[in-house]
Amino acid sequence: MSTKPQRDPYFIDFPKRVSQIQEKMAQEDIDVYLGSRLRTLSWVTDAFCPWRSYIIIPAEGLPTAFTFVIDAARVADDSWLDEDHVLGYAPLGGMNQIAQISDFIKEELGVKKGRIGFESGLSNYLPEGNMTLFEYESFKGALSDCTFVNAHHIIDELAIIKDEGTINRFREASRIVDEGHKAVKEAISKGGWKNLTETEIAGIAALAMRRAGSVWEWSFTGGNEIASGYRTGLAGGACTPPTTRKLQAGQPLMVDIHAMFKLALGDHAHNYLIGPATDRQLWHAQNFIDIVSLTLKTYRAGISPVSLGEQMMDFAEEKGFAEYMVPGFEHGIGMLGDEWRIGPNDGPFAFWTNPDHVYRENEVLICAMQYACPEEDIGFRYENPIVIKKDKCEALSRFALRVEVIE
Repeated sequence: MSTKPQRDPYFIDFPKRVSQIQEKMAQEDIDVYLGSRLRTLSWVTDAFCPWRSYIIIPAEGLPTAFTFVIDAARVADDSWLDEDHVLGYAPLGGMNQIAQISDFIKEELGVKKGRIGFESGLSNYLPEGNMTLFEYESFKGALSDCTFVNAHHIIDELAIIKDEGTINRFREASRIVDEGHKAVKEAISKGGWKNLTETEIAGIAALAMRRAGSVWEWSFTGGNEIASGYRTGLAGGACTPPTTRKLQAGQPLMVDIHAMFKLALGDHAHNYLIGPATDRQLWHAQNFIDIVSLTLKTYRAGISPVSLGEQMMDFAEEKGFAEYMVPGFEHGIGMLGDEWRIGPNDGPFAFWTNPDHVYRENEVLICAMQYACPEEDIGFRYENPIVIKKDKCEALSRFALRVEVIE
């Protein structure tokens, strides 16, 4: 076992993370933590586990990951854990995940009675990884003398405040995203947009980001999200996989692209108007820029989602464009080692962001805003990871905030 030296700007002390989990387990009298969520696997192993995977954390000592056998060697190679602590399961006698993990807990860890923490809950996106009913019933049958308790909150509470290595990974992922935006802007300038499709825009961005070091266009909403014309104004505006629709003069273009660096995610949306732009389009564009600018100036430690939202909607009402604003200003930073919702699960709606959550320094979230006017076939989106500071926020994408008119 080895970890990266402290001089590495992307260093994360994973053994410390395990110790923090084990401290929480001891406080709640949990003998074994059986993690199944993608965020948990990533946060503990530092490896991407796309197959159904599990992490077994004992009361003391190193955790052991279980993943589909075809990927176990690669996960072990990527992780700080050694090959003895990354095991593969397979559809063979005694080697399926239920049998193998249950035997491991009983025989290797010696836990035949006790409390097992597992992960269950609700999510608004598919690859969360909460334990299924079948898994739960099967594990309970195989470990019949154990008591199962939902313990997802242990990881959620520990992961919300980011260490410097994690934040630096997000900074690098955002730098990579900016390279994608530079390539798109260059491609569509000086008439280059003619005959380009949304899918080609997505590909131009993807190639530039790959060259800059991205290992995955991570979004589960279709990779890079590109919308043009009326599709930019679809109500909600939050999921636009690219189509073969060609860019057209006089219409908006929204470019929302994603990168991944060491499991940290870059996510930034930039907006254009393919000229000629009308006065009405420019009015919409200025509204959007004004409210995004004010939102970024308002984020800081000590405020809450509801207080920020109220301020922003009051501003939009005062300026006469509140009807075009989707009343949401953020979301969590994705599915790889970090939360989708923001803050601990203590709000009025189970497993959603608590609107009264008070931001603390070194939380990372996505400033995510949609402006949609479907009746005029126009809309804009802004997404950018931000780090909450004491009296401000740090926007990680440096690509300039504006709606650019491309002639």
